[in-house]
Amino acid sequence: MTTAALTLGAPPATAAAPVPVEEARLDRAAPQEILRRGGFAAAAPEFARALAGSESYGEAERAVVRHGERLWRDAVDRAQGRRVRGDLSKDDDRPLYWARLALTRELWLWQPEFTVGEAGRARLLDRLERSSRGQDAIRFPVGKGVKRILLTGFDPFTLDRDVRISNPSGATALALDGALIRTADGGLARVETAVFPVRWQDFADGTVERTLRGHLPEVDLFTTVSQGRIGRFDIERFNGAWRGGFPDNANLARTETVPVADPATQPQWTATTLPYTAIVAAGTGPFPVRDNTGVTEIPAGGTGPVDRPDGPTAGSTARAGGGGNYLSNEIAYRATLLRDRLGLPGLPGGHVHTPVLQFGAGNTDPATGTVTDPEFVRNRLDIIAQVRSILAVAAGAR
Repeated sequence: MTTAALTLGAPPATAAAPVPVEEARLDRAAPQEILRRGGFAAAAPEFARALAGSESYGEAERAVVRHGERLWRDAVDRAQGRRVRGDLSKDDDRPLYWARLALTRELWLWQPEFTVGEAGRARLLDRLERSSRGQDAIRFPVGKGVKRILLTGFDPFTLDRDVRISNPSGATALALDGALIRTADGGLARVETAVFPVRWQDFADGTVERTLRGHLPEVDLFTTVSQGRIGRFDIERFNGAWRGGFPDNANLARTETVPVADPATQPQWTATTLPYTAIVAAGTGPFPVRDNTGVTEIPAGGTGPVDRPDGPTAGSTARAGGGGNYLSNEIAYRATLLRDRLGLPGLPGGHVHTPVLQFGAGNTDPATGTVTDPEFVRNRLDIIAQVRSILAVAAGAR
């Protein structure tokens, strides 16, 4: 997003920016129920009042950051049982997602008495995104004795297929932010987390690198996490430099090489440095964990894609990593490429795919189903607990 200079003191804006696709889904019944039952229905009206009361761009920016930070803090407190409002299970990640969109919609619709302009509104949206996703709140303890783990999750996605959907990776990020865990070797580790959007453009704009760059040199382990396949965890061994074109939450598709800085030195593949052998062998929970080495490539000199069960061959062109060619693969690719470009080849890091979070039997039809059920909650809690166990094994592996 651009942060070009702002023009203040000009005539008032005559129209607000159009509301994007993602925010427009807020008007459906399920998001409104999730906001209400999750205890976040008041967040947007309070934010709108703060914007309306702003008499300058600087005042508006301070309000944006304050409300964004509070949204993240309230969501983490709810997930960890410190302040649970509403009757949805505390582990539910969806109230944060829909509350954030309710705030960004207010920002899109805001018509101040001073001119903001496209660049100014984009900067405010960027500040709101970063602050409400925990990206500005990553703080590790100083000194020795406690290992440092950085974990990222994602928003819900495929919302036009089922607007009720949750993402267990985002729920895990909320549940573990700031947590102390006992590692497999008997030590302690502090977990810090952030959540990312399911949007191609944000990744092209460098949101992953901007968030992680300053922290990778100080951590002992990092993992990006997303929802993957039904009934199992995967530790993705290889990540590919290819976008496969599946539509994102803005209903935009991209089919291209993953756009990164300095593309002339961009590799087709990056690899995990997570201790996958130890993780797979550990028995971390009810779901099986797989060391996934499969990829899809165009072999050197070839013309079409080939599936390889044992990783890429020399000189091949990526078409899918172990985690596919959507944003799960891309965040893993970007994070591990950043690790390598920062000269941290020994830093354990990679991608964990969780099982798909499914609604219970009899609640699978979004047209007639409810927004939650006991099996849905139980599966999400099991996934969160198993990610925690995977972190304990990974951080304690020798």
